[in-house]
Amino acid sequence: MKLPPYDTFPIISGDKILLRQVLPSDIKNIVEISYYDSVQATTTEEASVMQEKINQNFRDGNSIHWGIADKVTNRLVGTCGYYRGFEKSAGELGCILLPEFRGQGFMTSAMQLAIRFGLNDIGLNRIWAITTKGNINAIKLLNRLQFVKVADLGNDEIEYELATKK
Repeated sequence: MKLPPYDTFPIISGDKILLRQVLPSDIKNIVEISYYDSVQATTTEEASVMQEKINQNFRDGNSIHWGIADKVTNRLVGTCGYYRGFEKSAGELGCILLPEFRGQGFMTSAMQLAIRFGLNDIGLNRIWAITTKGNINAIKLLNRLQFVKVADLGNDEIEYELATKK
């Protein structure tokens, strides 16, 4: 496995998006989707503190967190990454998109790029995701990406795992 941190932060290019590092200049645009330990930021300052914690997790080799940038404008439309599990050759994949960009294919593209990176570049043996039972769009996306439900976590959350050939 080739775990973070990397000498150069990995930038992954797709047809429509670019997965890149979240920059300080991006923070003001993503406050409403800035979370850390299930707590949402309400100010730019809180989002900046959260992003620094996320960056420290990367430097510690525990996660990798990309901004999802529209290739035309370079504006962040969301974030995604792996947030835990590396010590077991696994990664929990999580993503969030700004509301005005939902339903336009950004998340599908981001997840596909992140999955490929997790399998091919990091060398993960398992990729999983957790969502709430009511998040129908996330469930549909996970199913399209070949994730299968593996657990009902009992707290209104469901765990999905990528069905990969082992």
